[in-house]
Amino acid sequence: MSDSCPISTSRLANDVARLIHDGFAEFHDTFRRITRRAGERFRERDWHGLHDDARERMHVRESVLQTLLVQVRGTLGPRLHSRLAWAGVKAVFSGMIQQRDDWEIAETFYNSVTRRVFATVGVDAEIEFVHTDYPSSPTPAPDVPFRRYEAESTAALVRAALTDHQELGLNAAALVRGAASVAERIAADPVVSRCPEPVRAAEFAKCIFYRGEHAYLVGRFRICDRTVPLVLCMAHDRRGPRVDAVLLDEDDVSLLFSYTRSYFLADIERPSDVAEFLLTLIPRKRIAEIYISLGYNKHGKTELYRNALRHLADSTDEYQLAPGQRGMVMVVFTMPSYPVVFKVIRDEFDYPKDCTRASVIDRYRLVFEHDRAGRLMDAQEYDFLVLDRRRFSDELLDELHDKAGSGISYVDDRVVIKHCYAERRVTPLNVYLQEADQADAQRAVLDYGQAIKDLAMTNLFPGDLLLKNFGVTRNERVVFYDYDEVCLLTDCNFRRIPPARSIDDEMAAEPWFGVGPADVFPEEFVHFLGLPPQLRDLLVERHGELFDPAYWNALKEQLAAGALFHVPPYGEDRRLATPLARTLAPARTDRWSPQLTAPTT
Repeated sequence: MSDSCPISTSRLANDVARLIHDGFAEFHDTFRRITRRAGERFRERDWHGLHDDARERMHVRESVLQTLLVQVRGTLGPRLHSRLAWAGVKAVFSGMIQQRDDWEIAETFYNSVTRRVFATVGVDAEIEFVHTDYPSSPTPAPDVPFRRYEAESTAALVRAALTDHQELGLNAAALVRGAASVAERIAADPVVSRCPEPVRAAEFAKCIFYRGEHAYLVGRFRICDRTVPLVLCMAHDRRGPRVDAVLLDEDDVSLLFSYTRSYFLADIERPSDVAEFLLTLIPRKRIAEIYISLGYNKHGKTELYRNALRHLADSTDEYQLAPGQRGMVMVVFTMPSYPVVFKVIRDEFDYPKDCTRASVIDRYRLVFEHDRAGRLMDAQEYDFLVLDRRRFSDELLDELHDKAGSGISYVDDRVVIKHCYAERRVTPLNVYLQEADQADAQRAVLDYGQAIKDLAMTNLFPGDLLLKNFGVTRNERVVFYDYDEVCLLTDCNFRRIPPARSIDDEMAAEPWFGVGPADVFPEEFVHFLGLPPQLRDLLVERHGELFDPAYWNALKEQLAAGALFHVPPYGEDRRLATPLARTLAPARTDRWSPQLTAPTT
């Protein structure tokens, strides 16, 4: 069309809305196509392929957005930043997604486009979906997201559910054994055992949840006026597919969908319906965390922001520096009434930190793509986050100005944070140990040692093992949350400290031996942790191999050869049979003992 007859704003709005809708459809179709491969990967025991698929799926959205933004800029031309045009685009797009079953995911995808076009500071309700246009689903659900099973016995009920999922590949013997074992475990459950009638009905989500080297049938049953979770955990080793464990406790299922775990691959028709179903099993879990666990992390981030807006409207307390030691790399702050911390990269790092801003960001990306093994906090990344300046304590404003001033600006009564990470708040381990009684402190120190081992088995080395970099969750599980020095274990060079040549060597201020940038000396770990003698001795007794280079080098050798070690999200007491396990360290006796699958090369 010639310049004398320009395209109308309404026509442009329709064209751009169609581009974004088509871009979302491409993202959606590719996301689900990758997800659907998980079933075949499980049947073929192609664990490397499954891990690769999980990483590939994380990048689909960004790839589609890059192409889409070029098209949008070309279509809008000089009207790229016209708020009038974008208000029209939003209205048209909202109508286009009205018939979609994933409308809420589409709204978040649209927001990603507008925020990149405008580099929006804060939020703009006129051109983006700050709040959803559809507080309830705009389309009627064609069906419920679960299947209901009824039978004369609990074993028959479980057998029917397993039979309905032949794609898992269970043979007849494994199916019968698994159903009988699950029925026995259900009957022994404290809630069920107090009821006069056995469990004869249950509902299972239609989709199978795949992650790592496991698959999960996620369901529930009602008994004595209570809803009880029922999750069948499937494993596949050289004996074939089988039921490995059963989860009947809300806390266990909550950990299965934890923010410390990698995302599931589950082929879902209507995400909102599946999320609502899962909420009936884990009602204390926030809807945002459920979306994130399903792989819709960007929409989970949207829900986190909306939840924060609601909380701010209903609270009066201030943002303040997070409790614990001040960080050398991050300024960390929180609001006492809200269970999230915000982490802002400092302008300069305290000695002896020698990392850079770019390397810190790269390490957070490494964690995002990696198997988190239930030990790494999920961190949501925010750009141009705007918060009410009146809700900041003076101490926090001074700290941000002094330590991270280049990343902070002020617009009227708002604080604009150019880049930060948001994580679930946990109690720093050093703080926890100061306040805990003897039994809890011992349990936490042992779990701290196991956390290091669990990360090592996924080829991650924390780098900085100080207690302040670890935290204790609501479920009293130790996790790692400070990623500025995290690296692949296979990139480390684990060494013994050479013997001193003389007393002068021992008394010298500098080491008497050469130290390379990748060198790690495990013998030194125990000396700088700052544990009281009793707890230090307990850690050495139960996890002494952590201080021996031979342990690390043996694991490094296996990882370098292509071995995969999976840390299931449940303990030994939830399993139905003793596993075929390959261990590198003495087994623990508490419920969080990791069970390693035989390494796959």
